[in-house]
Amino acid sequence: MAGGKLSARQKMINLMYLVFIAMLAMNMSKEVLSAFGFMNEELTESSRTTSIKNNESYSNLNIKAKDQKEKYGPLKTKSDQIKSLSNDLNVYLDTLKAKITEDIDDLKDYESMDKPDVLDEYFFNGDKLSKKGKEFKDKINSYRNSVISVLGSADSKLISVINKRFNTDDYKNKDGKKIDWIEYRYKGFPVVASLTSFSQIQGNIKNTESDILSALLGNQLEGDSKLTTNNYKGIVRLEKTAYFSGERVKGQVVLGRYDDQLVPSKVTLGKKDITNNVENGQVIIDMPAGNVGEREFKGVITFMQDGEAQDIPFESSYSVISLPSQAVISADKMNVVYRGLDNPISISVPGVGDKDINPSVSKSNKLTRTGLGKYILKPGVGDEVVINVSAKLSNGKTIKTPKTFRIKNLPTAAGVIKGDFGVISLPKSFIPKVEINAEFPDFVFDLELDVLEFTLKVPGQLSVKVKGNKFNSKAKKIIAKARRGDVIAIYKIQAIERKSKTRVPRVLPINIEVSN
Repeated sequence: MAGGKLSARQKMINLMYLVFIAMLAMNMSKEVLSAFGFMNEELTESSRTTSIKNNESYSNLNIKAKDQKEKYGPLKTKSDQIKSLSNDLNVYLDTLKAKITEDIDDLKDYESMDKPDVLDEYFFNGDKLSKKGKEFKDKINSYRNSVISVLGSADSKLISVINKRFNTDDYKNKDGKKIDWIEYRYKGFPVVASLTSFSQIQGNIKNTESDILSALLGNQLEGDSKLTTNNYKGIVRLEKTAYFSGERVKGQVVLGRYDDQLVPSKVTLGKKDITNNVENGQVIIDMPAGNVGEREFKGVITFMQDGEAQDIPFESSYSVISLPSQAVISADKMNVVYRGLDNPISISVPGVGDKDINPSVSKSNKLTRTGLGKYILKPGVGDEVVINVSAKLSNGKTIKTPKTFRIKNLPTAAGVIKGDFGVISLPKSFIPKVEINAEFPDFVFDLELDVLEFTLKVPGQLSVKVKGNKFNSKAKKIIAKARRGDVIAIYKIQAIERKSKTRVPRVLPINIEVSN
């Protein structure tokens, strides 16, 4: 188009072609930018969905760990470490995303996110990595190595996936020259591309959490299905349950499988039909012990198989001992009771039925029966409470046993934000959305506390009292004046125990460091 002499008409046509080609390039560029933006939205939504599923898995594992500490406790410890590592890196990436978009008014206007300046200046000093660029790479490497360390070497396939997801090795171009991972993936790229890349890493974090949780629980379930797990029990059957010194202990050990859905059609104990005593596949024995000495009982469990009755006999023996002379009392939690709480107490006397046991306390205290041998004690004034137990034996004799417990007030609670207490670091944009809660760290009771009010103090600003556990509009205005590095103090936290409405005597403050 540039050679030779051209007419004015031909020059105009050539110019129109150039303008047309430029317009195509511009439209393609806008389409690419928008495509990155839409991809970022999809990645963010996918991460949110995975995060919800992960939280459900964490919650289920927490419940299992409470129910079966020895079995699921180690898994919970690993999952807590993975959750903490993932949360730290995820918050850091949120901070980076906020940094590179802080001057963009409309975060949906992807076509305007075409400049690489912000991240180039943040990650690089000329041709070299900046301190922040090295920090970014170090955090990715640290997360990968720490997660693999927590997992150990048991799951090589999962470790291989994690290494691939968070690989920061140098790239080689077509000439064989090595290019730093950060330079290859971020230098000169538009903001929307880097934003999408950060979202992809966050997605990898959530998927890694999901994979690890599935592996931890899957391995445990696989173990449960094996013969050596809780599905089967070794049952010891001794010839008798009491022996004299010097006697030989004789019996058998058999393997029994537990199945609460295997219900017998009929059960007899001696000549008595006790079919109605079957609960969850188990036959409940309830009969008089009899006189002192060795006792035996026999019976038959009947199951239907292929339309025919199959009788399975059973027998056992036990020893009847003399009546006790005093009661046995124990606190379900510890040898201390707390004022303002429902303290569970167990009271029993060997050989004496619950109806013949009568416990009592002084007028300032309250003892309420909740079940067989179970009571709730609400202490009153003073430093100790005495439970007096009166038990009537079968021979008509009555025994009396006192038991003293120390009374303590509720301990000091701690202000928490999303389970963390003390000093936590958060991006400024996240702070107005958080909730202020309170917990008892390492307390023997699992109590839920409600925050009634607290006081907010931002450096250089007047303090603000807030009702409830969320920041009001006035507090949010004060927070908006905080600067990076400021420590926002949350103190004078007032809280009550949710069930009993007992006021917590003291709640430690919590501080928020503004990370950006």
